[in-house]
Amino acid sequence: MDGDWTEAEVGDFLRSRRARIRPGEVGLPTHGRRRVPGLRREEVAQLAGVSVDYYIRLEQGRGTRVSDAVLDAIARVLRLDETEHGYLRTVARPARRRMRPAAPTRVRPGIRALLDGMERSPAFVLDHRMNVLAWNALGDAVSGYGRMTPAERNVPRQLFLDPDARELYPDWPAVAAMAVAHLRLGAGRYADDAGLCALIGELSVKSEDFRRLWADHEVRECSYGVKRIRHPVAGLLTLPYETLTVPSQPDQTLVVYSPEPGSETAERLALLGSWATL
Repeated sequence: MDGDWTEAEVGDFLRSRRARIRPGEVGLPTHGRRRVPGLRREEVAQLAGVSVDYYIRLEQGRGTRVSDAVLDAIARVLRLDETEHGYLRTVARPARRRMRPAAPTRVRPGIRALLDGMERSPAFVLDHRMNVLAWNALGDAVSGYGRMTPAERNVPRQLFLDPDARELYPDWPAVAAMAVAHLRLGAGRYADDAGLCALIGELSVKSEDFRRLWADHEVRECSYGVKRIRHPVAGLLTLPYETLTVPSQPDQTLVVYSPEPGSETAERLALLGSWATL
């Protein structure tokens, strides 16, 4: 992504967010004919306490010197959550917030040892492009990373380009939407990453579902949740997960599946782990 992308993104993001706010929700009259859904630019500017010209320049990507106070006011008017608010600050001022990723395939030996020590929990490490960089034995038994090529070990690419993905993930629509929202968050943080730009371009060309979800401009952190996987041998696995940022390499994330002790999924994982060691 380059400066042109971030200039377009801030406008697209703000337009998508004001489109979802109904005038009545912010105390504006709802009668009369409106040419656009949601709030007009003039209304956002008025409610945020800035000039219309100033807000228009921001939507056009020309607000690089915009203050935190102005962005906070706009976030309040548009009812942005914490993640969306942070994303707005990032794309509105890319030169100030730009991050550069570390070497894309380097995982510290200590993190690899930590993975191997999690014998009952499938675990793996993702980079900012959602490439799977490292995994433990049970993570491999669940997802088959060791049998994949490096290009295939990418979560969005698997979700949108692998024809078996919808069978693998019973909740595919929700999983796919979350992956795209997380990928967009990374795109805002790493605006100069050519590899990330290439991935988004590839998925946009090859997947109509990706294009549709990308156009929604959703941004979310995949901090925790529950994912269901239909494993070809072990059957349906219900896997609560937690994600932890690697402190020394903030572009890497440790993902750990932690099934409920004594649950059917835990028993199936134990069997799967024993089969994997045979």
